[in-house]
Amino acid sequence: MHSPSAGRYDVLVVGARCAGAATAMLLARSGLRVLVVDRAESGTDTLSTHALMRAGVLQLAKWGLLESIIAAGTPAITHTHFDYGTHAATVPIRAAAGVPALYAPRRTVLDALLLDKAAAAGAHIALGVNVTGVHHDRLGRVCGITGRERRNVFHAYAPLVVGADGLRSTIAEVVGAPVTRRGGSAGAVWYSYVTGLANEGYRWFYRPGAAAGLIPTNGGATCVFAGMPASLFGVSRVQDHRQALADAFARAAPNASAELRSAVPAGPVRGWPGVPGLIRAAHGPGWALVGDAGYFKDPLGTHGITQALRDAQLLAESIVAGHGGSEPIETALARYERMRDELSADLFTATDAIASYDWDLREVHRLLRRLSGAMGQEVELLTSGCATASVVRTA
Repeated sequence: MHSPSAGRYDVLVVGARCAGAATAMLLARSGLRVLVVDRAESGTDTLSTHALMRAGVLQLAKWGLLESIIAAGTPAITHTHFDYGTHAATVPIRAAAGVPALYAPRRTVLDALLLDKAAAAGAHIALGVNVTGVHHDRLGRVCGITGRERRNVFHAYAPLVVGADGLRSTIAEVVGAPVTRRGGSAGAVWYSYVTGLANEGYRWFYRPGAAAGLIPTNGGATCVFAGMPASLFGVSRVQDHRQALADAFARAAPNASAELRSAVPAGPVRGWPGVPGLIRAAHGPGWALVGDAGYFKDPLGTHGITQALRDAQLLAESIVAGHGGSEPIETALARYERMRDELSADLFTATDAIASYDWDLREVHRLLRRLSGAMGQEVELLTSGCATASVVRTA
C-alpha cells in the first residue's frame, strides 16, 4: 500500500498501528479524504500484551472486523483467572453487548487488518515515511507534515494532523503538546511467546512485588509476561534473558512456573524497562493525538489496545462532527479530550498504583476491582452512543 508522497487531504494520520489505522478507517468510512503514514511496513510486530478487554472487542464487532479476527485463528477467551497465592478466582466471560468472548490477537494480525480496512474504505497509505516535522499556516496552525520517504523529501497537507505515533510521538514533540498528568510509577516487564500451553483464558498472577500473565494468542502461542519494579530490571538484565523471565515469572506465579518450563519457546525474550504513565493534551491548533501518543499507562493494566480503539472511535466522531460543520472543530476536539480524560481517570490512577508494586494482596485486589469498574463504564459509553454519554467516576 503506497500513495504519492505529496498531496492535500482532510486529515493526515501519523502512525499506522491500531490507534492510527482505526482512526483512519473510521474517517475514511465517513467520506473524509485521509492519508496515513508510518515509518514501518504493514504487519510488522511490536511489543504488546495483546489482551483486549470487552470494550475493545465491542469496537471490533461494531466495525465489522471481529469475524476476521476470529478467522485468523485468534482463540476465544471465555474465562479470566486471578491467582493471588492465598486465594484464586475464575471469572467467566459472559456474552454481553454483542461480545461473545474476549480475544488477544497478535499485532501482526490486528494492526494489518485495521490498515487493510482503512485502505478499503478509501484511505491513502504511505509506508516507509519518517515524519520529522509539521507545516504551519500564516496563523500558526498546523497544516501539514514533512519528512523523508526513502531518499526523497515528503510533504503532505491537511487542516488537521493526528499524531498516532506512540509514546515517543514526534507529532506531540514538534507541536509542544503539554503533559497534563504524569504517573509516579513505572513497572518493568519481560515478554515472550511459548507454545504447548492449553487455552485456559487470561491468567493473571500477583504476589508482593511481582506480577505475571499468560495470554493465549494466534498460532497456538501464548504471550507470557512477568513484571517487577523498574528498579529491579537493571539487575535482571545482566542475566540470560530467558532465565530472567523464568525467574520473574516464578516469583509471581510459583504454582504455574512448571508449566512455563515445560512450554516450547516460540520467540525471543524482550524487555521493557518501564516508563511512568502520562496524559498529554489531546488537541491544539490543527492537531490531535490518539493512542499512546496522547495517553500512555503502564502495560501491567493490559488495557492499551482497548484504549486505543476506544479513543479512535471518540476522536473520529469528533473530527467528523467538526469537519461537517455541525459544530466548530475546536469544540468537537475539546469534547473528545474531555471524554478521553474522564474515561481514563480511574484507569490511570489504578494502573499507576499497580505499577508501583507498593501493595499487598488485599490492596491489589481492590485496585483490580477499580480497573474493572472503569472498564465497565467504557462498555456502557460505547454501547449508548459515544458523543452524548456522560461519565460518572467511581471512588
